[in-house]
Amino acid sequence: MELYNGRPEDLNGRLPREIRTYEFLDRLGIRYKRTDHEPADNMEACNEIDAVLEVVICKNLFLCNRQKTKFYLLMMPGDKKFKTKELSKQINSSRLSFADSEAMLKYLDIEPGAVSIMGLMNDQDKVVSLLIDEDVLKDEYLGCHPCVCTSSLKMKTKDVIDLFLPATDHTFETVHLTGE
Repeated sequence: MELYNGRPEDLNGRLPREIRTYEFLDRLGIRYKRTDHEPADNMEACNEIDAVLEVVICKNLFLCNRQKTKFYLLMMPGDKKFKTKELSKQINSSRLSFADSEAMLKYLDIEPGAVSIMGLMNDQDKVVSLLIDEDVLKDEYLGCHPCVCTSSLKMKTKDVIDLFLPATDHTFETVHLTGE
C-alpha cells in the first residue's frame, strides 16, 4: 500500500460514489491523503491500513430504531467496543439495531463494509442523524472510507466538522461511549 495526496490520477474502474466523494472534498478545499487496498476483513488488515495512514480508521456503525423510522450513523474509535444499551440511553432510543443494507444504500449510497461519514453527502433528505464519540473529536486526524471499502482517507477532524458537515447540511451529537 502506498500513501497518496488527494484523488487518484486515473479514475478508471472507480465507482461513481467514490469519484463523487473526491469531487465533493476537492470542491470544499479539504486536503486528504489516500491509500488503496483490498477490502479489510480482519483486524490485521485494518491495522496495516491504519499504519499506512498513520491514523486509526473510525468504526462507523449504521443503526436504526426498532420501527426503522430513525437512522443513525455512529462514529467511534476503531478499537473501542460498542454497547447498544449505553448508546440507547444517551439518545433516548430503545431497541437500537444495525440497519439493513437496503437502508444503507438508499440513504447513504454505501454498501456494507464501506460505511463512512462521507455517505452523508448523499443523504439529501437528512434522514440520518450523526453521532460522534467524544474520543474521535479529540484526535487531530480521522480515517474513513470514500464510500467504498477499497480505499481509505486521512483528513483533519476539524475540516470534517467545520467544512464537510456544514456542506452536507448535517450536524452531530457528541456521545460518550466507555467501550466497557
